[in-house]
Amino acid sequence: METAGFTTNATSLHHVWRYWAPLIVYAGVIFYLSSQSHPEEQLPDFMFKQLSDKVLHFVEYAILAVLAYRALRWAAGPAAASRAVTLAIVAASAYGITDEIHQSFVPLREVSVVDWIADTFGAAIGAVGWSQITTR
Repeated sequence: METAGFTTNATSLHHVWRYWAPLIVYAGVIFYLSSQSHPEEQLPDFMFKQLSDKVLHFVEYAILAVLAYRALRWAAGPAAASRAVTLAIVAASAYGITDEIHQSFVPLREVSVVDWIADTFGAAIGAVGWSQITTR
């Protein structure tokens, strides 16, 4: 229940589960897949045989940015809500950088600036696109 701009613990907990938990779980899935020397073994064959890994990065980070936008827009307060698109893109892009650094420590994986660029473009399209869809 909201009163004079403040939320009760029940409402805050609801916002955590509804908006932040999906973002955290999805970021965990990205981290898990990045920890694998052969992530293609964890995903359906068509994803690696039919699609470029840059397309996979693009889609993966578009989804991450949509989830970040939702959390920032609806559960982070008015200052973050007014900048949710920008913050979601920056957060997803920054996570892409940390993901590439993380991969440098995984056997048989390598750092790729082009992967990070695909991540960032995906994040931008995801956050902007979702904000446009939800504001109509």
